[in-house]
Amino acid sequence: MTPMAFSAIPLPMSRPAWKRALVTGGAGFLGSHLCERLIDAGAEVDCLDDLSSGSLDNIRPLTARPGFRFLQRDVSAPGCPDALTGPYDLVLHFAGPASPADCLGCRLAALDAAGPGTRNALAVAERDGARFLLASACHVYGDPAAHPQREDCWGQVDPVGPRSAHDEGKRFAEALTTACATVRGTDAGIVRLFDTYGPRMRADGRQALPTFIRQALTGAPLTVDGDGSQTRSLAYVDDVVEGVLRVAASRAVRPVNIGGDDEVTVEEIARRVIHLTGSPSRLEYRPGRAHGPARRRPDTTFARELYGWAPAVPWEEGFKRTIAHVAEHGAPGACEPEVVER
Repeated sequence: MTPMAFSAIPLPMSRPAWKRALVTGGAGFLGSHLCERLIDAGAEVDCLDDLSSGSLDNIRPLTARPGFRFLQRDVSAPGCPDALTGPYDLVLHFAGPASPADCLGCRLAALDAAGPGTRNALAVAERDGARFLLASACHVYGDPAAHPQREDCWGQVDPVGPRSAHDEGKRFAEALTTACATVRGTDAGIVRLFDTYGPRMRADGRQALPTFIRQALTGAPLTVDGDGSQTRSLAYVDDVVEGVLRVAASRAVRPVNIGGDDEVTVEEIARRVIHLTGSPSRLEYRPGRAHGPARRRPDTTFARELYGWAPAVPWEEGFKRTIAHVAEHGAPGACEPEVVER
């Protein structure tokens, strides 16, 4: 395939000195890392989260930092924009369940975060003239025929399947964000995030890597769906945060893929964990689940050429940091996996 033809968007030479940011879903895995990076950069941060899937443990070290404020609210609730006094110059909308598996028990709440939640976050950004960035996901591509996935891929999504609340919710949120940018001139952008890993991931059985780490550290079998041949592309959280903030610093409206080059099978992820932990664990194969994509890897040409972004943390270093965090702090949300987002 030839590279996509995008309109020229200037490469940001330096990151804006954001004074005050709103991060919805800020107590989640990725949201908490964004809050931390923004605080480190000197911004004041309002972290909004209803704690339905986020955790106070993720942001506890930030609560003593000057300029950080935690707001326990549902971004999709009526009147939420009025309670967020601002003014903000950056709004990062990362609220909502992190994966299709997370949505299975809260499908309506997931759609609320994508619909009314996105509308409310956009309203705050429009009110304050802030840059708005939507956290979308690789799941908008569904199980596409094209590989790797480029931003002009329309995808193949089942609108009524078990993954639909997450997948279609993200697609609607993208449509709403694009409509506001087109009709109202909202300074809004979209990042499509692929498989991200690192410290603070929940090891509750819904994502492969943290579940494998928890199992390996306890000597339990590492449970692999099917034959483990399905692939995922991993990117360490620090790299993803850097990509998100580079897109936020631009005025891009088009979706931008942010994800790793390390396309690897689920079986290989498990074997890497066993090797790095020195665990006696073995692999245990289980019947595979339908609806998940067989292969997943982003085409990040757009992010590389326009923003100079590329993953920098090697997988072995990223795995070691993640394993060390789980070994030191335990595995939040640990349970025997029943539904695993592979």
